[in-house]
Amino acid sequence: MQDIMLLVQDPAAWVALITLVVMEVVLGIDNLIFISILTNKLPPEHREKARRIGIGLALIMRLALLGTVAWIVKLTTPVFELFDHGFSWKDIILIAGGLFLLWKATKEIHHNVDPADHDEDFIATSATAGFTAAIGQILLLDLVFSVDSIITAVGMTPHLPIMIVAVIAAVTVMLVAATPLANFIERNPSIVMLALAFLMMIGTTLIAEGMGFHVPKGYVYAAMAFSALVELLNMLARNARKRKKAAASGH
Repeated sequence: MQDIMLLVQDPAAWVALITLVVMEVVLGIDNLIFISILTNKLPPEHREKARRIGIGLALIMRLALLGTVAWIVKLTTPVFELFDHGFSWKDIILIAGGLFLLWKATKEIHHNVDPADHDEDFIATSATAGFTAAIGQILLLDLVFSVDSIITAVGMTPHLPIMIVAVIAAVTVMLVAATPLANFIERNPSIVMLALAFLMMIGTTLIAEGMGFHVPKGYVYAAMAFSALVELLNMLARNARKRKKAAASGH
């Protein structure tokens, strides 16, 4: 308790907390996009529940990993070497998660390009099976993003209470933003393709990180923000044309 009071009175601790919250929220965008796309394939009555469960599992998993932070740090220790690069368990997890994201995003892009072909879509097979499959896939990506998030947090601050508060704050933001983001993606089909492209880029970045190539996160998120801005301008232009056409037909 005394340690917590000292942290509360320490300006450096507040700076670390704010920085970590912002970082966790930004890192959570990847997870949120995946959850939004996946849950939008479920029946409407199950989507909200799936999002809450998925994000709730993300919170539980990150808090559990924080409880084993000494073990998590050891995940960065190389376990074998290949092509003059030492691969750690963190690298293996990132590569596996990246490959999964590439597979999932490619599959979803194929289904969007060819809507008639849904034979292999096990998310939409039945309400129960689809819900279970969606939660399973969300849990898998939660693990990948949680490990990456916790290791990054450990590198920023040694104080566990700061990490816990930052994780809870970031997951709360995800919980609030999940449904509006999912609804926005569903209402705008072009956004779906853009979001899937983001997932492919994130998957490629995870694989590169796992292979030992450091990709500055700022470049990735700057590219995502620029693409989103261009798509927003396209949406505004399309809406303006629709209003102009509606006004012309009204006369």
